[in-house]
Amino acid sequence: MSKDAVHTPQAATRPQATGTPADAGDAGYSKDLKHRHVNMIAIGGAIGTGLFLGAGGRLHNAGPALALAYLVCGVFAFFVVRALGELVLYRPSSGSFVSYAREFLGEKGAYVAGWMYFLNWSTTGIADITAIALYTHYWSMFTSVPQWLLALIALAVVLAVNLISVKIFGEMEFWFAIVKVATLVGFMLIGIFLLATQHDVGGSTPGLHVITDHGGVLPHGAMPVVLVMQGVIFAYAALELVGVAAGETAEPEKVVPRAVNSIMWRVGLFYVGSVVLLALLLPGSVYSADQSPFVTVLSKIGIPAAGDVMNLVVLTAAMSSLNSGLYSTGRILRSMAMAGSAPKFTARMNRSQVPYGGILLTCAVCVLGVGLNFLMPSQAFEIVLNVASLGIISTWVIIMICHLVFVRRAKAGLVTRPSFRLPGSPVTEIVTIAFLLAVLGLMWNDPEVGRKTLLLIPVIAVLLIGGWFALRRRAAQSADQELTELSKHTN
Repeated sequence: MSKDAVHTPQAATRPQATGTPADAGDAGYSKDLKHRHVNMIAIGGAIGTGLFLGAGGRLHNAGPALALAYLVCGVFAFFVVRALGELVLYRPSSGSFVSYAREFLGEKGAYVAGWMYFLNWSTTGIADITAIALYTHYWSMFTSVPQWLLALIALAVVLAVNLISVKIFGEMEFWFAIVKVATLVGFMLIGIFLLATQHDVGGSTPGLHVITDHGGVLPHGAMPVVLVMQGVIFAYAALELVGVAAGETAEPEKVVPRAVNSIMWRVGLFYVGSVVLLALLLPGSVYSADQSPFVTVLSKIGIPAAGDVMNLVVLTAAMSSLNSGLYSTGRILRSMAMAGSAPKFTARMNRSQVPYGGILLTCAVCVLGVGLNFLMPSQAFEIVLNVASLGIISTWVIIMICHLVFVRRAKAGLVTRPSFRLPGSPVTEIVTIAFLLAVLGLMWNDPEVGRKTLLLIPVIAVLLIGGWFALRRRAAQSADQELTELSKHTN
């Protein structure tokens, strides 16, 4: 029997047997995140760069049917977060799904989950700093500043803030989320007013005819809608952050269910509602990938200052996403490092109980993104978005697999399911996994970026295998040490 197999069943009983953290990576954290922090982190995760910047290019390519794509992907995203929420209530951990993968799939599963999540957030960080640079170029005073330099400045600012303390992170995300929600609500009220009064928008009146006169719901056919699916999945990529944040809150059993359950209506209101409004106000062809669709609309109604304000808000959203990425990868990498499947320095924490090693490693990859902005400024966002989608799809698939194993063990009487549960198991998990893999496969139909992204999978697989062989001895030693500690406590 492998060490992974030996380690796995022991992990399930460890919290009750020892009273110590089930994941060694959970030790040393403060519990400074309050209910309002986690709740707004959940909202902030549902409203980010994928909506504020990505929706423009997707509306241009897919048309009004983009709203349906957001709805379908949102339902499956909710299933993933609901499954993760159940695992969190079973055992809160800052290692989140990596810790659960270790318990239910063994250290190899945790290794793959962690590094694919790191791939997701490090490339998302590149997308975020690219978005920040694009947003800043909206103002003429910054157009002469190179895009790569703006990206570097943004990265430095967010890194500095993230290293202070988790409480500061929570406060920043709280206010970032407040700004994003208030702005979206404000935009939707303006959009509804424009529709109700038939106010001129860019030379024409808004309404249903904007859709019917420009090719209908599917102006370019169904295939463009299918092709944007991986980008839509990316838009929801921070929802699982709730699971990570739960490890640093004092009352996860109260906080997590509320945060998770509220995600569904937020998706319907903010994503689907916003896209429907955008489609009713202007034809999809007017929107573009290099400008926020909200900025486009507000500029068209003759209030340039409104466009400036919205641009500042979407700049805030990108900073928020980058902030969240550094936070989550720092915690995930520490969980892995404590188990021997990540470099030792990523386990280090500063005096403020912030795992700075993992945060700095993520920043190092983002610096490569600064180089990408220098070499290919016009394509940087779409390239990293597609690579990030590989990371998030694999992470979500692993979460659902962990939940399947968890439910199977619960039926065998090995663990106890909390009352907060994913409905429809095991059908829900299987259908979700099939959908996510289908989205991945459909990327092949995009020869420009999607197909090239899929061709990276063998490269990523080789890197993961090589990394595992380099780290497996230390991972085995960590498992042996943990089992030794466990036997001391139980004897």
